[in-house]
Amino acid sequence: MELALTRRDQEQLQKHGLSVAEVERQLGLFRAPPAPLHLVRPCTPGDGIRRLSDDERRRALGAYDDARATGRLVKFVPASGAASRMFSRLLRFLERGDAADRGALVARARTSASAAAALELLESIERFAFRDALVDAFTRHGANLDDVVQRADARAVIAMLTTPQGLGYAQLPKGLLPFHRYPDEVRTAFEEHLVEAASYAASADGSCTLHFTVSPQHRARFEALFEAVRARYESRYGVRYDVSWSSQKPSTDTIAVDAEGQPFRSAEGALLLRPGGHGALLENLNDLQGDVVLIKNIDNVTVESQLAETSMWKKLLAGFLCATQARVFELVRALRAPDPTDAAVDEAARFVREELQLPLDDLATGTAARARQLRDVLERPVRVCGMVPNTGEPGGGPAWVRDADGNVSAQIVERAQIDAHDAAQQRVFDTLTHFSPVDFACGVRDADGRCFDLRDFVDPDAVIIAHKSHEGRPLRALEHPGLWNGGMARWLTLFVEVPLATFNPVKSFADLLRPAHQADG
Repeated sequence: MELALTRRDQEQLQKHGLSVAEVERQLGLFRAPPAPLHLVRPCTPGDGIRRLSDDERRRALGAYDDARATGRLVKFVPASGAASRMFSRLLRFLERGDAADRGALVARARTSASAAAALELLESIERFAFRDALVDAFTRHGANLDDVVQRADARAVIAMLTTPQGLGYAQLPKGLLPFHRYPDEVRTAFEEHLVEAASYAASADGSCTLHFTVSPQHRARFEALFEAVRARYESRYGVRYDVSWSSQKPSTDTIAVDAEGQPFRSAEGALLLRPGGHGALLENLNDLQGDVVLIKNIDNVTVESQLAETSMWKKLLAGFLCATQARVFELVRALRAPDPTDAAVDEAARFVREELQLPLDDLATGTAARARQLRDVLERPVRVCGMVPNTGEPGGGPAWVRDADGNVSAQIVERAQIDAHDAAQQRVFDTLTHFSPVDFACGVRDADGRCFDLRDFVDPDAVIIAHKSHEGRPLRALEHPGLWNGGMARWLTLFVEVPLATFNPVKSFADLLRPAHQADG
């Protein structure tokens, strides 16, 4: 695969901040893809997943209180995800549906998932937080929502809800959609994150720090929404919000290749550069220069009446992280001594084996050499990841993984990372007992209080090559190591079991009908 660049190509790459060397590295990954991950066994309670004891919870809450009061916490929310998948079945109905009345719609719903989704929308329209916005939209177009629903005109309702001629929700990010309706207000997912943050992330002086990663074309709408609601929530919860924003860097885009393995070019002859997946957000997390960073996806929120359990577990995860991190720092300082003691080395080794559950089969000879080796293990970012019992949700789960050097560590694994043709590996993945809801507490500073360069702890081989298409032509696309997969592969990782009640994602519009998203639920 030869990279022959025109002047136009070079200008395009320069504009994106991509070097020729980086593009050549990416092309090399297409030529010789890294080996899939090798799963050893699932992580389970007692073997990679912790169930916090009462004493551990007490210590964690004490450590959390100290970190919160001193302003160490920042909430990091990936919020650029589009809502198009939420409405995918409705959009399919809009393309194909021709049911002219309720009877025809009911009949089609028996055999068509898209028709069933359309029927559910009509029959439950009163329970959605976006109903009032629909009423206003129909009124502006000289129509009445109740009349449209009464005659079961699903196409009209879906079009008004999803297309740019109406509310355009299918083109917006999830964070801007009305999720929850209360007696006196409607809240978007973005607003619920402000409310949630006030319950656990406010410092002693009331400051509450959040960072949202958003797409550039929607940033102005997020900022306008924040300014519109800021005073209301600050007054109600006695906090002062410090909100910042960032977008995925163009320099994290990746090149694609065509069916012949050559750089994919558009009909105009330009190189096709595509977003590199959520692993690209490692750059945003790195630039944040935080301390204790609490990560949660934009769609995983609940109504305020059910927030208490979610908030408590966020405090426990943050506190368990801070307590673990403090112990790591103690051990590192002892290992850094000019003449580290055998006792300090033995204690560090015990911690690595028993608390981090990492094997130490090849410790060096001599106290100083063992101290250096253990420092290399411990001087890393730390993450504590909530894990819920597996309910069949798509996504990643915790497993013990063996790398190319034979080292075994606990990782969050996606199915796309393992060999699709290896039945034994697929069976291991299918027996994962827990699922990652993306509910993390991350310690990104070292024992001296300096921020790690998080790019130093990525597994660069943990890329995913996906089959896509563009302009009707097939291509292979490269995704960077996932933010919480290969992007954090070389962090110190602890998995903690959390209740399923803390996981309330909205993957489909119908998920908004679940009790966690109904104010009276």
